[in-house]
Amino acid sequence: MEKVFYPVIFHPEDVGFSTFVPDLDGCFSQGDTLSEAVAMTQDAIGLVLEDYFSAAKPIPAPSLPGVLSLEEGDFVAMVEFDELDYRKRHENQAVKKTLTIPGWLNHLAEEQGLNFSRVLQNALKRELNVQ
Repeated sequence: MEKVFYPVIFHPEDVGFSTFVPDLDGCFSQGDTLSEAVAMTQDAIGLVLEDYFSAAKPIPAPSLPGVLSLEEGDFVAMVEFDELDYRKRHENQAVKKTLTIPGWLNHLAEEQGLNFSRVLQNALKRELNVQ
């Protein structure tokens, strides 16, 4: 999954908006402004999808916005969820990896004072074409 757009029902409240993502069980959120409600809903989508991934459940496809039932005053907006962006913001813990390189390369890198973790991260980002 990369980017997906889910239809979200926005319900105006006395202050801000409550939101509901009909395609994802238990995906509710809110925000004091429309912008905040969208951001909070994106995080809620990420949390719910983590549960789907953990349980090895298939990820529901987004519905078409026109098929949703609305109450008076509600409106639907398509909200983007970018899995890579979400993971970058929420999965920053270091993961130890064991790797092997030729001794001569190790020697040269150590002489230059290279940070192996930084070099590997930069190489992986370049190889995977991510920022």
